[in-house]
Amino acid sequence: MKKLKIGIIGCGGIANQKHFPALTHLKDRCEMVAFCDVVVERAQKAAREFGTGDAKVYEDYRELLKDETIDIVHVLTPNVMHSPITVAAFEAGKHVMCEKPMAHTTEAAQKMMDAWKKSGKKFTIAYQNRFREEIQALHKSCENEELGDVYFAKAHAVRRRAVPTWGVFPDKSQQGGGPLIDIGTHALDITLWMMNNYKPVSVTGSVFHKLGQLPEATEGNLFGEWDPETFEVEDSAFGYIKMENGATIFLESSWALNVLDAREAATTLCGTKGGAEVISGMGFKEKELIYNSSHHGRLVEERKSPIGNIAYFEGGSKSPEVLEAKQWLEAVEEDKEPLVKPEEAFVVTKILDAIYKSAETGKEVVFEQNENVAVYK
Repeated sequence: MKKLKIGIIGCGGIANQKHFPALTHLKDRCEMVAFCDVVVERAQKAAREFGTGDAKVYEDYRELLKDETIDIVHVLTPNVMHSPITVAAFEAGKHVMCEKPMAHTTEAAQKMMDAWKKSGKKFTIAYQNRFREEIQALHKSCENEELGDVYFAKAHAVRRRAVPTWGVFPDKSQQGGGPLIDIGTHALDITLWMMNNYKPVSVTGSVFHKLGQLPEATEGNLFGEWDPETFEVEDSAFGYIKMENGATIFLESSWALNVLDAREAATTLCGTKGGAEVISGMGFKEKELIYNSSHHGRLVEERKSPIGNIAYFEGGSKSPEVLEAKQWLEAVEEDKEPLVKPEEAFVVTKILDAIYKSAETGKEVVFEQNENVAVYK
C-alpha cells in the first residue's frame, strides 16, 4: 500500500507530545514529508527527528501547500490560525486533520466547513478522548440505549491549579480564550457524542477572570507559577445549554478554581433507565466508569475500571492518540467517514462561542432554527 504523505503545520507542544509520536507509531502506512513553523528552528528539529530523509522545512504554510505530493495536512497551530490554514489546505486539495477546537469563533469555523464541502476531501478535528477505553465503553452503552433517554448531562473540565505555563495558552489574541476553549471543548465533545444530540437552541454563560491575575493564586500550580501580568484569558467558565428536544447540559471548565472535585474530559449522564459517570483526573491515570440504576426496587451502582493504565500521550498502540491517528488514516485510505465528523465539531465550537458571547453581553444566546446565527435575548 502506498504510504500517505503528511505535511505538518505547527511544530510546537501538541505536535511533539501527541501527533509526532502517534504518526511515528504508524510509519508503515504514512510518512511525514514536510514541516512548517513560524519558528523555523522548530520545524528543522521536527524534520530531523520525525521526518523522512528528504523532508522539507518551511516557515510559510502557503509554500508547504504548494507541494502536490502531500496528501494530508495536520494543522497544529494556535487556535486563531486553524481557520485560515485549513481553508487554504482544502483549496490546495489536501485532506485535513485540525487540532481541537475547530476554531475560536463560529464565523471562522463556518469558513472551514464551507471550504471542506467544496473540496471533496476528508476533514476531522482531533478529539482523541473519544478513543479512551472507558469513553468507548460508555458510548456503546448509549448506542444500545441502556441509559434510556438522556435528558440531563454535565461536561466536566475542572482543574484546581493546572494553568499551562508554556506556549501561547494565556494569549487571547492567539488562542481566543482559556480553559473553556482548551479543555472544556473536550468535555463538551464527549458529552454531545454520548447523547448523539447536536441541536442546541440556547446558551447562557458565565466567564470569570478571578485567579489568573492574582499573584498569590499561582502558588501550587502543577506546571509552576504563571505570570499574572501576561494572563489575558479567563481562568474559569461555565455554560448552561438547552437542546431542541428539551435536554440540558451544564458545562464547567477551569484551569484554576478553588474546588476539591477536579475532573477533566469527563461526563455525567442522566437518563430515564439509568445514569453513568466517567471520572478522570489530570493526566487520566485515575479513571473510572460508573453506572447507576435501580434493580428490583433497590438503587445499585456498577463500577467498571478500564483495563490497563493508558495515560495521555503515552504513545503505545492502544493509546488514544495512536488510535485516533490510525482511524484517520483509514478514513482517507478507505474513503469513509472519520469518527469525529466536522458537523459535530462545528456544533462544539458554536456552543463554546455562545458561552463567551453570553458572558460578554449578559444575555442568553438563542440560535435561530436551522441557522448558525445567534440572537441575544
